[in-house]
This record gives sequence, structure tokens and C-alpha cells, in this order.
Amino acid sequence: MNELPEGNAIVYCEGAFGTTNGKTAHGLVRRTRRYELVGVVDSRHAHRDAGDVLDGQPRDIPIYQDVLSALKGAQDRSQPATHLVVGLAPDGGRLSAIARADVRTAIQHGLNVDCGLHDFLNDDPELVALAQKHNVHLRDVRRTPPRTELHFFSGKIEQVDCLKVAVLGTDSAVGKRTTAWLLVEGLEAAGMRAELVGTGQTAWMQGDRYCVILDSLISDFMAGEIEHAVWSAWSEQKPDVIIIEGQGSLMNPAYPGGYEILAAGRPDVVVLQHAPARQEYDGFPGYRIHPLGQQIQALELVSGRPVVAITVNHEGLDPAAVAKACRLIRTETGRPTHDVLLDGSGEVVEALVAHMHGTEEAPAVAG
Repeated sequence: MNELPEGNAIVYCEGAFGTTNGKTAHGLVRRTRRYELVGVVDSRHAHRDAGDVLDGQPRDIPIYQDVLSALKGAQDRSQPATHLVVGLAPDGGRLSAIARADVRTAIQHGLNVDCGLHDFLNDDPELVALAQKHNVHLRDVRRTPPRTELHFFSGKIEQVDCLKVAVLGTDSAVGKRTTAWLLVEGLEAAGMRAELVGTGQTAWMQGDRYCVILDSLISDFMAGEIEHAVWSAWSEQKPDVIIIEGQGSLMNPAYPGGYEILAAGRPDVVVLQHAPARQEYDGFPGYRIHPLGQQIQALELVSGRPVVAITVNHEGLDPAAVAKACRLIRTETGRPTHDVLLDGSGEVVEALVAHMHGTEEAPAVAG
């Protein structure tokens, strides 16, 4: 692994910052060890602070009109940029013509480019030639390792004797990764050793050292790669807890995810991320989200393990509505329910510690 941070990064998120299609940029603004963030590009929010737009908490990360103004702004702040990181996460993972043109501009001005989309920069002859001319590197984060380097499921997951927690969701782009990181931080603050096993390109861009990018893997090796990542985190770091980031959701029509993590990661418990204000699966009008109780039942049936807490995404809710939603879910499910981004992860961490010590209360049957 390269020494971190690797350089000063401008995050490209034109037209998407503050939306579910900007979730990669959001993750980087909130935390990254791989880069020092020096700006975000989204003309809709130019001249504002990225943290303020995202969470109402300024982070001294300016938002710029375009790539050229971001380059100048970083230079003026004595933080010359070395990288452009594509922070877009559109449905289907394609690079638009507008974004490609901006990548081209970045290359021409000497920036290395990291991209986590399914359109690989290194498969674009013009961009490759331009990168060679300007002596910069193009990195396709979603490109899989050679098949000879991939792992097949072996059963070594049974050696892992620390607590394994899967953070799954009731939808895609619902905040699973953010909650996973907050749980890691909360566990560490409680004096425990915790490690994140990331499962998407954003976690890799954030500098997670045990990361497997599931949605571009060959299916035969998906279970083996999950197992190997969890086992490696356990064998090398000896954590008390491993948090596994979820992908998609169990019954999402476009991004069904979680089966592989439950089957191969063998989590001991599940934390379920949920957005109470959502009525339909993100980006797919007409496909209503399955009821929370039904999703809990499905997860527990598939895994044979308990859903021990519900974590809430507050999108579309004011503070009073968030508190009301948490109370209602807690009453209906019998499980601790919190918005960890607003209120911290302390009570969810307590539920995990209680499970480790065998002192947790049995949750009510989800209905």
C-alpha cells in the first residue's frame, strides 16, 4: 500500500453533491486517509463549504465552480492539487460525457485521476495517451485484480473469533458506510480495537486497508474475497470487533446485496440502516421499499443471526421528526434505534458490547 495520504485531492461531483449520486464525494468529505481534500467541484454549490452543505458542519473544504477554479483555489491556499478524484456514484456507474471532458481538463493540468466508476479510464485510448503526455497516472478503482490473485471460499472464516458486525441497509445509498465508520470510531473511543472491512470503491478511497469492491467482482470469487478480507483483518490486526460494510439491500430490485456478506462473512450480528422518509427504492419510482419489519425478518431468516440495532438516515426529516421516527421504530421492533450521524454511536456500541458479553435483551419479533 502507498504511504497515506497520497496527495492533495480535488473531488469531482458536478451536479450531484448533496444527492444520493454524490455519495462517494460525501464519504471523502467526511473522512479519508488516502488524500488531503483541498476542494470539491459542483457548480450548484460554488463558494460554499462542503461540510456545511453536507452536514451543517464546516470542514474548510471549499466547493468550486469547475476544475480550473478548483486548481487555482487550491494553489492560492498553498495546497496545490495532485489528484482529481471522481466522487460521482450514478446508477449504473457510467462516466458521462461532461465528466469525461472535465477529467480530460484535469489530466491536461497535471493531475492524477482516480475513478471508481465502471467506465475505466485506462480503456479510453485518448485519455491514456493524454496521461502519458502529461506524465500522470489514471487509476480505475473498480478494476478487479487478476483472477490468479482472487480467493475462493475455503472456510477459514471459522477461525475468526472476534465479534463480526454486518452493517446492512433497507436500500442502496442509505448511509451504511458512514454508519460503519462511526461504529468503528465509537468502539475505539470505548477502548476496543475495531477494524472496517469495506466493500465498495468509496471505502478504498477513504484509505480502508481491508477493502474488497464487490460490485465488480466475478461472482465465483465474491464469497472468497469477503472471507479473505475479514480473515486478513482478524489475523493481522487482532481486533475485538470487525465491522463489515454492506452493499445495496436484500430486496432492492437493482442492487440486491447482503446475501454474500451474510453467507461468507458469517457476521454474529446485524445493524440495519434505514431511511424512514423513503417510500420507494432510491432511483426506482414505483418500487416501494419493503416494510422494515419484513426486512428484519428476511435478514434474520437468511443469516440465523439477530438484528441488534436500527440506525436511522435522517434525510427528509427535521430534528423533531427524526426523534419521533426513532421512538416509533424502537417501539415497533424492540431494538435500539438511533441516528448515529446526529447523535453519535454510543448506544449502538453499547448494544454490540452487550452482545459480546451475553447481556443483551432479546428483541421483539418484527412484525
